[in-house]
Parts: sequence; structure tokens; C-alpha cells
Amino acid sequence: MRIAIIAPGEIPVPPRVGGSVEHCIAEIAKRMVASHQVTVYSRRSPGYSSVTRKGGLTIVRVPSGKGGRYLRGVLSTIGGKTFDWIQIDNRPSFIPTVRRAFPRSRIAIFLHSTTFVTPPKASRGNGSRLLAHANLIVANSRSLAAWLRSMFPGLKHKVRYVPLGVDLTEFRMPTQGQKQAVRNAYGASGKFSVLFAGRLVPDKGVPVLLKAMELVSRSVPGAKLYIAGGAGKRAYVRRLKGIAAASRVPVRFLGYVPRKRMTQLYWLADCFVCPSQGKEAFGLVNVEAMASGTPCVASSNGGIREIIRHGRTGRLVARYRSPHAFAEQITAVARNRKMAAAMALRAREDVVRRFGWSSTAARLAGIYQANR
Repeated sequence: MRIAIIAPGEIPVPPRVGGSVEHCIAEIAKRMVASHQVTVYSRRSPGYSSVTRKGGLTIVRVPSGKGGRYLRGVLSTIGGKTFDWIQIDNRPSFIPTVRRAFPRSRIAIFLHSTTFVTPPKASRGNGSRLLAHANLIVANSRSLAAWLRSMFPGLKHKVRYVPLGVDLTEFRMPTQGQKQAVRNAYGASGKFSVLFAGRLVPDKGVPVLLKAMELVSRSVPGAKLYIAGGAGKRAYVRRLKGIAAASRVPVRFLGYVPRKRMTQLYWLADCFVCPSQGKEAFGLVNVEAMASGTPCVASSNGGIREIIRHGRTGRLVARYRSPHAFAEQITAVARNRKMAAAMALRAREDVVRRFGWSSTAARLAGIYQANR
């Protein structure tokens, strides 16, 4: 098949900083080219050439800007080319324009969250009208797929589910020496270390984790929290640091950590915690931590429940707005290291079986092939 993938246009593919959607596009596309012709359309960015060809994958970059400049550039560049499928990632507002330009092409919208089909980005009616122009609506979790079918019942026959993945060679279990070297480098040696990774925004639940760590420290002396994430609004980050100072628990804010360094950052932790408070469509950080052999404690929320099996591959927190509930599960990991190690090993095995990027790419291509 010939497949075009249109990125959102705010961050280049592959992304230099952040950009989970763009990261997913890059990882899926470079595996699909083993059997298909794939062209990714992305925004132009300094340091990137206008056209990149590598291993069968073509990435075309166009100028971006206000007033629809990016999408116009993409459509102009596509020109008279034909594709079996045009995939638009996470921008339902692009669909009608692409449909007008390619009335006979099959179009899929790959949604990574509910953000762009709910207020304030789109009313329910407008979201339905946008999605109606697509032949398929691909969700990155069963949870998101179920929500879409419930919210837009007239379009439920179009909804499919394709889970995201992880690079299983990049995110892997360390040797004891590698783990110890990373712990020494971050001052985590001899301490029970907890890691959070994600954007510093309210939905991610960092205040709940900070308060939970204060409770954990009462029964786990020396417990330390590491927070890795790009700064959201400065006022919010200041608030988080204020809560951290008041908790009297050692907390280290690491700021933004490049994806390549994240592979080792997971190794420093005895426990990874994902305290999401909003609807988490998938929860990629949990898969990365599990692939790295780090025990996970996470909110029983949205797509996270499809990744972690409570008591076997991690610990789920049903009352995820409660610091006490998180503290209970984190403390359980700290007190029973044998249980935690066995859980981490099962988690790695489960990720290898279910969440490799090659599996994601094959499943997506299979859906497109079946619906040509």
C-alpha cells in the first residue's frame, strides 16, 4: 500500500523536544516501510532538510504558520500523488479540507486523545461533523475507542483500536552494574527512589504524588522523589515546588529530559508512578517503565487499565485522587522487594508480547489492508 501520514504540524517529525504524537508517527512509519510505501508530511524546522529519505521512509517538511498555512503546504506538496490511505494524526479539523482535495481517497484519523473532539476545541456536534468525513477513526486504546463509540454512536462502525508501543531494544532491563551506575549518578544509591515522568500540568496529578510521598516517608525512611518533565506554566511549577518544600520529602526536579536519556532514567527508580487525574487515553510512560524493568504504580484510569494488570504487572490505584491510596501502593512496593522484582519481570514479558512498535505498525497496516 501507499500511505501518507499528515502530522499535526506544531512539532517536526521526528521531534527534538516532547511531541509524543510525532514520536509515535516516526516509530510507526519507520516500521511500516518494511512492507509499504510511507510518506510523512510534517512541519519544516531549522536543522531538518525539506525532504528526508531513510530506509524507505520519506519525510516531507513544509512551512507552518497561522491561517492554515501548514495544511495548505501539505496539500500543495502532495499535489497529484495518489495514496491508498491518508492518515491524519490528532487533528480532526484537517479532515474536511483533505477530503475536498482528495474526494476518492480513503482517509483515517488517528486519535491520541479526546482533546480535539471535545470543548473547547470542538463541540460534540462539530466533532461529529469533522469525524464523519473520515473512512476510519483509529483510537490508541480500547478505552478511547469505547468513549468515541459512546460519544458519536452514528460513527461507531468506523472506530478501530490500535495500541501504541515501545522500542524494546532502547527501553530494556539493565544489568545490575548499569542500574547501580545510574543510581550513583543521581544520588539515589541506598535510598528508595520514586520517579514521575510527564508534562507538569494539572491533569498529570503531581500534587497527589507529592502528598503521597510525605505519607510514604513515614514508613520508608530516606524515600526520595524524582520529577522529570518539561515545565508547564511557571506559576504551576512554582506551586509544585512549594508543595514539595512543605512536604519535607527530598524531591528533585529534573526538568525536561530528552527521550534518549529517559531510557536510563527509568533505571534509577525503585518505583515509577503515574498519578494521572484526567482521562489518560493510553499512558505511554507506563509501557516504557515496564519495558525498563521498573515496577509501576498508576491510576486506574482510561487506557492505563489496559496496560497494567493489578498485582501481576503493576499496581493500580482505584481512588486515584487520594494521596493515601497512592501511598499505600507505593509502600507495598517498597516493603516487598521480592514481589516488586517478580512483578517487574512479568511486566517486561507482557510488554514484549503486546506493545512493541512492530506490532503496532502491523496491526495498523492490517486494518488499512482489510478496509481498502
